[in-house]
Amino acid sequence: MRDGPGAAMLYDVRWFTHGESGDHDMRAKQTAERRGLSLELLVHGVGGTTPQEMLGDPRTTRVTGDHTAAIHRRGEDADAEQRPRDYAEKPVPEAYCWSNLTSGNSARALWLLLLPFMVVNLAHWMRPDSGTGSAGPGSRAVRAHGLIVRLLALSLTVLLVAGACEVALDLVAWQCAGNPECTRDRAWLGFLTQHPEGGGWWSQPGRRLALAALLPAALTALMWWLSHRTWSAYESQQPLRRPIAEDEPAANGRPALCLPGFWYGRRLVSRLRAAHTAAGFLTVAAALTAAATRHDREPGGPAALDVLGWALATVILLGACGVVYVVCRRGSKQSEPDDRVDRFAVRALPGAAIAVAGLAAVYACWSRPGWASGATLPGDETFGVLAVVQGALAAALAVTGLLLYRERRVPRTALTGLAPAAVAMLACGLGGLMTGGVAQRVGDWLDGSGSDGLIAGPPVLLTWQASAIPVLLLVVLALLGWFSFQLVRRAQRLREQVDADYPGELPDESRSRRIGGAIARAELTDRAPWLVGTVALIALLLGGVAVLGTLLTGKTPGGAADGAPALIDGAADTVQALGSWMIGFAFLAFLTWGRRAYRDASARRTIGILWDVGTFWPRAAHPFAPPCYAERAVPDLAWRMATWTRQQPGGRLVISGHSQGSVLAASAAWQLDPVTRRQIALLTYGSPLERLYGRWFPAYFGPAALRTLHGDVDCWRNLWRSTDPIGGAVLPGHDHPGGSCRVDQGPLRDPLVYGRTDAHPLPEPILGHSDYQADPAFGAARDALLAHLTPPTEAAGQLPAQERRDADGDRAAEPGEWEGPAQGESGGRSSG
Repeated sequence: MRDGPGAAMLYDVRWFTHGESGDHDMRAKQTAERRGLSLELLVHGVGGTTPQEMLGDPRTTRVTGDHTAAIHRRGEDADAEQRPRDYAEKPVPEAYCWSNLTSGNSARALWLLLLPFMVVNLAHWMRPDSGTGSAGPGSRAVRAHGLIVRLLALSLTVLLVAGACEVALDLVAWQCAGNPECTRDRAWLGFLTQHPEGGGWWSQPGRRLALAALLPAALTALMWWLSHRTWSAYESQQPLRRPIAEDEPAANGRPALCLPGFWYGRRLVSRLRAAHTAAGFLTVAAALTAAATRHDREPGGPAALDVLGWALATVILLGACGVVYVVCRRGSKQSEPDDRVDRFAVRALPGAAIAVAGLAAVYACWSRPGWASGATLPGDETFGVLAVVQGALAAALAVTGLLLYRERRVPRTALTGLAPAAVAMLACGLGGLMTGGVAQRVGDWLDGSGSDGLIAGPPVLLTWQASAIPVLLLVVLALLGWFSFQLVRRAQRLREQVDADYPGELPDESRSRRIGGAIARAELTDRAPWLVGTVALIALLLGGVAVLGTLLTGKTPGGAADGAPALIDGAADTVQALGSWMIGFAFLAFLTWGRRAYRDASARRTIGILWDVGTFWPRAAHPFAPPCYAERAVPDLAWRMATWTRQQPGGRLVISGHSQGSVLAASAAWQLDPVTRRQIALLTYGSPLERLYGRWFPAYFGPAALRTLHGDVDCWRNLWRSTDPIGGAVLPGHDHPGGSCRVDQGPLRDPLVYGRTDAHPLPEPILGHSDYQADPAFGAARDALLAHLTPPTEAAGQLPAQERRDADGDRAAEPGEWEGPAQGESGGRSSG
């Protein structure tokens, strides 16, 4: 039997055979009744599944929960606890459905507008596992990592609001409304138009800017409202509160997911939300003040307004320092649920920022008869400053990641500690794509046919950044071409191995090619880190070129290349024209794709794993990121397991999770107290626990954490296929120290049958990531877990030895199975 990508090891657990004696069957049934009720708690994965599909019955009933997330049973099983004899030889299946936490109507596609915030929030949780305690260089690096990511997240909020200011204040109110030629065909801007002979009350530049500032202010208020509404529904969910025992090393090197306050971000999110809201309003105030003070400082300007402008600038600077201070404070307290509220930060800071923005609007509205708007709005250099700050923070994050990785070199860590910096760089790129795309499209629309003279357009830096899009796309296409070439070669090499995995079958070249191609495509998941790292590095270099090009030339790429050789001049004009259209098209396509993903189940599954990974983590870095569904789902599952095991002292519980459901199941098991944790078994299939989460989030799902969970639960089985692009082994190469329990069972055969047989007259499909429950190994593994679970009464030796043998079965263990307790032993819990 061979291990490897194409090895097809079909693991099965034989049914327990007890002979044909009636007395034997009666003793076995009495033993099952004494053991108590058995419960199989099913948790679905990406894309969502209905309770009817999970339970295989059109008649289901909701046991507990609401329309957002609930536990369902078949109608006939609703009162199973009152009829335990009817379930003496079979488990009670119930399904936890959480799909409404991540999907819904098409209006929820608006969350995709906040995708950069979600991505930078991911970078916070990707730090390498340093394995350090509460003191020492490693812990300081961990705190520095969190601080840098929170500052990057703050810069993205400022970038988004600054982009809205660019569109509303600069392009519309300053440039277009200040040019009668631009507003000639736009009647809705007529009352703002500044004519040489005069205009209405709103025609003065400061008043136009104050009115246009309502748009970025409304955007900031919208983000606050979305965050506050979801905060009430997600972060404020009460976790399973339990004291940490003295002998439980929860604060002593224990996995962080064990901590009772890990899934309770009420205090942290409220504080960060206040800081980011204040940052948004202060950005609006700064845009208004910068334009007005530039005019007031000119020779002959009003002295009183000049003094007021300096005072406002000072207040804005002090407010910015207050925002940075709140963001830089320690992240969150996870050792216990923290119900405290930072009243000053939560209430005073946003209120003060709104008041400053209001004063800035009044200051800008003050009558300045001689003021006329020029080419571009003062303050456009903000985008250059933000780009430099983000690049510096990303570089600092890379250094911090390398230092943490050197502390403890965890195998298979994505990009050897550079994953947080790479993902943070992608978040900044997405932020630039969205702000630049909107600005470019609005600028082209206001400029009409694109002829010179109507408006100056967006800042030069945004044009440089847009021009980098075609270059980055060429690099990505080249990388995809290389991966495709490697994929074809790998699929060809796997054909012979596939034939060997199905001995006795007549070889079919087409069939072997499809199976080999499925395995090769599944292996691409393991190469994703280097694709992400390469794209992030190229994006960083192109961003640096854009900043330098803006500083050195002050012109767009096409203008800077004037006078250069024809090839260079033509290339610069081409990338500038393509970039302007591509960045706008990409933004619109992004919105359309996102809306379709919420309406179409197949499209939702395509991007579901990425979205579910992104929204799995608490909003510890950015409060405006999409809400964390795990802060509802994990407490739901933990409460259910804890209360059911308490109500059924002799009961046995297997929590069975597919795909992302396996991550929720493992996280919920970590939240239980050690005694309850030993009363449950874990069955995972198609699980990304190690393949995705272990590599990208090693501090939380690394090998040490998964080994700890393996030792804490009564038993654990994981099923996986080599054709699965998401799931894989969770503890590759790791057996229990005693050698009696192996977690990973696989790779399972996929397809189950190579050709046509009497039992399978039609060709079997290649299942990949789906339909694990259709594999006979699933039922066998579940029954073995239930048989292995030992209630506390049996562990104490209260069950006669003969009944223990009848329950466990007198048989030899198959390879890869648990060996039951030998005769004369207590039959207690295996350490696996």
